[in-house]
Amino acid sequence: MNIFRITGDLSHLISIFILLHKMRTSKSCIGISFKSQVLYLIVYVTRYLDLLWTFQHSAYNSLMKIIFIASSAYTIHLMLNDFKPTHDPNIDTFKVEYLIGGSAILALLFPYKWTTAEVLWSFSIWLESVAILPQLFMLQRTGEAETITTHYIFALGAYRALYIPNWLYRYFTESFTDPISTIAGIIQTILYSDFFYIYYTKYGLPFLLLIFPVSSIPTPTLKQGCRSSVK
Repeated sequence: MNIFRITGDLSHLISIFILLHKMRTSKSCIGISFKSQVLYLIVYVTRYLDLLWTFQHSAYNSLMKIIFIASSAYTIHLMLNDFKPTHDPNIDTFKVEYLIGGSAILALLFPYKWTTAEVLWSFSIWLESVAILPQLFMLQRTGEAETITTHYIFALGAYRALYIPNWLYRYFTESFTDPISTIAGIIQTILYSDFFYIYYTKYGLPFLLLIFPVSSIPTPTLKQGCRSSVK
């Protein structure tokens, strides 16, 4: 385990804490995409099925997997129950079917092994790379976001960006390669790049995005949807 992996996992945990803190303190889920949260739950459940037979191998990995699945499920529970009145489905309109379908196709075409666990793992990697799109699309629709919401998105994006130097480090020190995770991680970082730039330039200022009339926003047709011991 190296510093990039640890920092990436820490950033992921921070993003979860920020999200749940924002929802519990504001007693609302305004600005949070329910569709993105559902996609992340699908990602964690399909990726961490190996918990059923590898639980005893690594306490660190098993704990992280349980935290990711449980926190994601809890977030969805809050959005469906406690804070449902604060969620506006008319804004959260990204067509996630394209993301799920595209990720499934890539998983079936390019798995490392033709086993159920490996295909599902590959599917989860591709899907995670684009799971943030409904959230980013929602930000574009509204044109602005609460500061704490931008911190959540930044921490979530930073976690995956930090896995790129992690893979490079493992390549040079362990001769470890993982093309699926690397390509998907690059795709995910690119999707975040515009958000990172605005976050940096607007830090401490009102976070405003260029907003277009709803009628002028085309229906998304993205058909693309990261391997370490945890991811």
